[in-house]
Amino acid sequence: MARLLQDPRKAGQPTLVLYDVRDDKRRSRVMNACKDYGLARWQYSAYQGKLTGTARRELETRLQRALGDSAGLIAILQLEQWQVDDATIIVQEAEDDS
Repeated sequence: MARLLQDPRKAGQPTLVLYDVRDDKRRSRVMNACKDYGLARWQYSAYQGKLTGTARRELETRLQRALGDSAGLIAILQLEQWQVDDATIIVQEAEDDS
């Protein structure tokens, strides 16, 4: 079981991590780093959760190392709580083909 690097009980800012990394090994490192900091998978290439300032800086460093010199993009967006509360999220579940 992975050890969380940030105590989930600590207050933090809503954070969204989006990535597009071609190399499978490096992409796995990005995903694992997000999970280690308690972020939850929101979509295939997006994780979200709350991070303290210290945890965010640590995660940024780790993600830079994970990407290395490989082609790709990682965006770490710190949001305000009102932006999360005011967001419109539309979800349509796939119909069952059975």
